[in-house]
Amino acid sequence: MKTIVETIYLPDRSARWPRPIFLTSVQAGFPSPAEDYVEGRLDLNRYLIKHPVATFYVRVAGDSMIGAGIHPGAILVVDRAVEADDGDIVIARVNDELCVKRLRIREGKVWLVPENNAYDSIEVTEEMDFEVWGRVMHSIHSH
Repeated sequence: MKTIVETIYLPDRSARWPRPIFLTSVQAGFPSPAEDYVEGRLDLNRYLIKHPVATFYVRVAGDSMIGAGIHPGAILVVDRAVEADDGDIVIARVNDELCVKRLRIREGKVWLVPENNAYDSIEVTEEMDFEVWGRVMHSIHSH
């Protein structure tokens, strides 16, 4: 299944639920002794959303972007204020459908490229109704 936008959400900018953040890093290798020092509070809105008015979330359906760590059911944080460039992952509107792809610009041509070899790239032509809706800034998914 190709990867498309299943649902669009606007962020609730009034929600605040700061959680503790520890000063020390967590070891991914051999465990280190736990430390009881909390650096402060972490509000994910401050770290994930740089342009609140221009940010929205989308829920992903499909598997064409799994090579980029974007899995079915993931929620993407999309910023419309950040200009998309070659190599960025974007939400694009092609005709009447929103999709998630890597933007490639080569020799004056625009391509939407999947991150799964089971799917073909889409060359954007003049005949298509095409628009980049925003740049994907973060992917949130459960393991």
